[in-house]
Amino acid sequence: MGNEFFSVRNLVKQYGDTEVVRDLSFDIAPGECLGVIGPNGAGKTTTIRMCLGQTAPDSGSITALGMQMPRDALAIKAQLGVVTQMDTLDPDFTCAENLLVYGRYFGMKDGQIKERIPALLEFASLTAKAAAKPGELSGGMRRRLSLARALVNDPKLLLLDEPTTGLDPQARHLMWERLQLLLQQGKSILLTTHFMDEAERLCSRLLVLDHGKKIAEGTPRDLIAQHLEPDVVEVFGGGALQLVDAPLRAMASRVEVSGETVFFYTRDGGALLQGLQAYPQLRTLHRPANLEDLFLKLTGRQIREDA
Repeated sequence: MGNEFFSVRNLVKQYGDTEVVRDLSFDIAPGECLGVIGPNGAGKTTTIRMCLGQTAPDSGSITALGMQMPRDALAIKAQLGVVTQMDTLDPDFTCAENLLVYGRYFGMKDGQIKERIPALLEFASLTAKAAAKPGELSGGMRRRLSLARALVNDPKLLLLDEPTTGLDPQARHLMWERLQLLLQQGKSILLTTHFMDEAERLCSRLLVLDHGKKIAEGTPRDLIAQHLEPDVVEVFGGGALQLVDAPLRAMASRVEVSGETVFFYTRDGGALLQGLQAYPQLRTLHRPANLEDLFLKLTGRQIREDA
């Protein structure tokens, strides 16, 4: 589907003998949040870097707002907002000064930026911290300041690379609230995340990447319905692993083991729970299938080291 707003076609990036991104295509529509999920080394950050013109693809094309990346990189970046994993705030400047200096990179006049600063600080819940330097802020405040800074040029599209990593639950929820407000304002977001609840909450559509390749794409609900049984029963406690070979196994479509927990994926959790009453020493958790189950089914349970 052609999409002049933001369109990636057949992107390939190789480092040495390793193909980090393999024939990747996707579109982002105006006002949409597209999530990119995948294990470490799946190619998420490299994809974002190519979308930003920081890394040139070996082949493939990126069209943004009717222009071509990297050819029109400067003109495209003028309409993008970026929050990277690493904190790039200037420690010597106050919150307000960080916004002012960043706005100058876009060729904005000081008067124009200063007009925008109060609303940006308010959006980030940092009005009271205008004169504070980043070193005096909590992790959550610094992330919100990075988001406010990314909005200084009133971008049409935001590229957010794991924006809530390292934040406590309250700070993450406040960040989500802010991102939902931006979507309501019609801005588009490309989001990479390791948090499946974040992806489920914010993203209208998801790409699942593994080894640089797109292995699934769709809405969170559709992907879960397409790839998973609706019910999950987790069983843990002494002797849980013996259930893998017990007759109960026949009640599940699929059984997986992670550590000391047995996961039964089933179309009818009720019958299985009844059968489990014969094992009173075991603890059970019955829940609907979620994105984490999808992620683990598609990419495996083994830990990937950072790539």
